[in-house]
Amino acid sequence: MIRHLDLENLLFLDIETVPANADFSELDDDWKKLWEEKSKYFRERDEISIEDSYERAGIYAEFGKIVCISVGFLRQVKGERRYRTTSFYSDDESQLLHDFANLLNNHYNSRDHMICGHNVKEFDIPFIARRMLVNGIHLPHILDIAGKKPWEINHLDTMELWKFGDYKNYTSLKVLAKLFGIPTPKDDIDGSQVARVYYEEKDLDRIEVYCRKDVLATAQLVLKYRNEPLIEEHEVQNV
Repeated sequence: MIRHLDLENLLFLDIETVPANADFSELDDDWKKLWEEKSKYFRERDEISIEDSYERAGIYAEFGKIVCISVGFLRQVKGERRYRTTSFYSDDESQLLHDFANLLNNHYNSRDHMICGHNVKEFDIPFIARRMLVNGIHLPHILDIAGKKPWEINHLDTMELWKFGDYKNYTSLKVLAKLFGIPTPKDDIDGSQVARVYYEEKDLDRIEVYCRKDVLATAQLVLKYRNEPLIEEHEVQNV
């Protein structure tokens, strides 16, 4: 599977998002009404209050914001494999998106480059693109898919690859990591806890570590798909 790809052309990616405000009560009247309409279906289905439902706002680009984008890439350095990783994280979403856009524009702008992530086509990339537009940032070429044919879109989704054409089920990165024996830390926060850690603990560094480790797990999954050795600790470089 995907053995034809040059791994050095892949940019592994994951994002962490939170609701735009810490609490539903902080929204103005217009946004309260809009969230009431957006959340109506699952509030009634799950029998939860509108205040409790707002914790899910972070999964919608219209009601949430990005607090961290972590990336990783593989390189050969003097004949040895290296996995390099860095993160863009800040309370200032506009700044982190500008910095990430600069990375894409300067280093991932050719027809051979690809963005790779788990469920990246359904979540990460659309979320990033939408928030860039909200923040007045021109979309880098690799994110601007308008008018492109499917084979011209350089996005590689490890969840989609696992489906093999089966569209019935979502398979999490955590499940696939366990299935393939990919080591994952046991002390991380869960994705559902990111908003609490951000707004209550104000620990953005902890969120960054969690995000960066998910990117590594995605890179490891790609290597497993190719039947290649996993990245070892001494091969990881934070830049």
